[in-house]
Amino acid sequence: MRSGDAERNPEAEKARALEILAAASSLLAEAGTGAFSAAAVARRAGVNKALIFYYWGSVAELFGRVLEGYYDRQRAAIEATQGDGTVRERVHRMIDAYIDFMRDNQAYARVVQQEIAGGGAYADVVAQHFAATARWVVGRLQSLVPAIPEALARQLHVSITGLVATYFTYARGLSEAWDGHDPLSDDAIAERRDHVHWVVDGWLDALEVERGA
Repeated sequence: MRSGDAERNPEAEKARALEILAAASSLLAEAGTGAFSAAAVARRAGVNKALIFYYWGSVAELFGRVLEGYYDRQRAAIEATQGDGTVRERVHRMIDAYIDFMRDNQAYARVVQQEIAGGGAYADVVAQHFAATARWVVGRLQSLVPAIPEALARQLHVSITGLVATYFTYARGLSEAWDGHDPLSDDAIAERRDHVHWVVDGWLDALEVERGA
């Protein structure tokens, strides 16, 4: 965010910048990167387009700040679940927090996958933020699962991401495949949660066997 001149009200400046950020966030969630532009954000925020650049420098910078907020919320949601318990209980809580977060932020999962896979205009920005969060999650897994090798923790992160995020990005197609049964209903998400627990428990079982060999 760029500072204004000495005659401007700092609190009003900050509030206006945050209003633009909120507008950008809602626009990205609703319409994806294809509709994400300075003009579109300005219309959503009810401001002159020039203010987008005044407060945020560029559209890419604004996009990066929106994405940073998304990943900050994701990490906070996972971090809030930590505490006592067995390895499985703590890993389950981490997975549950991730599932709940994806349920509440489905649009962002689609944006991340589309940009990275398709090499879109913001692919590099997405990759940078994804990489930072991936390193953080790998660290969390290493702290939760005793003696897990870093390479295995990296792969486990990718596998859990696929198990959880892909479910929500495929939801529309799953509804067709499941004859109209809503994959986003509470019952369906609970079913998915149990399945992810079951898969991850199998991985943890295999790790215990390897460590005991």
